[in-house]
Amino acid sequence: MSKSKSVRASVILAYLNEKNRPYSAQDVFCNLQKQHGLGKTAVVKAMELLAQEGKIKEKIYGKQKIYFADQSQFRDVNDADLKAMDKQISELSAEVQTLTQSCKQLDTELKELNCSLTTEEMRAEIQELKAECSGYRARLEKIKSATNHVTPEEKEKVYKERDVYVKEWKKRKRLASDMMNAILEGYPKSKKEFLEEVGVETDEDCKVVFPNT
Repeated sequence: MSKSKSVRASVILAYLNEKNRPYSAQDVFCNLQKQHGLGKTAVVKAMELLAQEGKIKEKIYGKQKIYFADQSQFRDVNDADLKAMDKQISELSAEVQTLTQSCKQLDTELKELNCSLTTEEMRAEIQELKAECSGYRARLEKIKSATNHVTPEEKEKVYKERDVYVKEWKKRKRLASDMMNAILEGYPKSKKEFLEEVGVETDEDCKVVFPNT
């Protein structure tokens, strides 16, 4: 057997003994191809040779050959050993679950830290906020020092005048609407055509509404 064939056979033999479960040649090829760069034909020949030499076992199911490790090389396992293995498996599974949960928590914390600001970024933002606050203070002081403030009495007067104008607006709009409706009773065309003909623009045309009182 050449050196390269010997290496391939050693890799496959070690893999089957480590996994200790049945595999087809296709399974072994798929599992070892990426890591060891084994070709499918080389895998098939190596496994057939290992079986001929008695280093692994071969079973034929229909048209498919299944290979597995020679079980005689492993020591017999009694019930006590099986129970101990089951216990170890259970403990390791619990440990894996705990570690998985811990990894998820650490991953979440890492994402939060990546999204948070660095110390330098926080310092820069604090300076920006201080500058913004300083600007607001300056504006406030300017407003406070102004001499043209509107007194409550003046504000009340303006609101009362507005109420008067709004009432007059509503009154005139109602009168205009009544007059237009009276004309439309004998007008042969639609209201829209009438308004276009006389050149009247309504509040709705100008998108104007009554202010809230």
